[in-house]
Amino acid sequence: MANIKKDDLVQVLSGADRGKQGKVLEILVEQNRVIVEGVNFVTKHSRVSQTQRGTKTGGIETMEAPIHISNVAVVDPSTKKPTRVGHRVEEKIKDGVKRTVRVRFAKKSGKDL
Repeated sequence: MANIKKDDLVQVLSGADRGKQGKVLEILVEQNRVIVEGVNFVTKHSRVSQTQRGTKTGGIETMEAPIHISNVAVVDPSTKKPTRVGHRVEEKIKDGVKRTVRVRFAKKSGKDL
C-alpha cells in the first residue's frame, strides 16, 4: 500500500522548492515520481500550430515537472508539518457487514489521512 496518494497534501523536503506545500496531481509509479501542484515549474516550448477553428496554439508554457517520491512527505492535518505515514487495521461495519480495513494515519498525531 502506497504512502503517498493522489490529492494528498505534501511538502517538498529537498531541492530548489524546499518547504513548499502542494496537492499531488499525479503519481508516476514506474519512475517513483510525483507531480505536485505549484512546485518544480519548468518552461516547455511547443510548436505554434493552428487548429481547425483558426486559433493558434503553442509557444512557451510553464508546467509542473515530476519530483522523486523520496523528496516529498505527507503533511499532518493537525500540525500542518511533514510526517511519516503508518497503517492500522480497523473493523468497520457497513450495511450490517463487518469488514477489516487498512487505514492510513499520521504517525506524529495519530489522525487519519
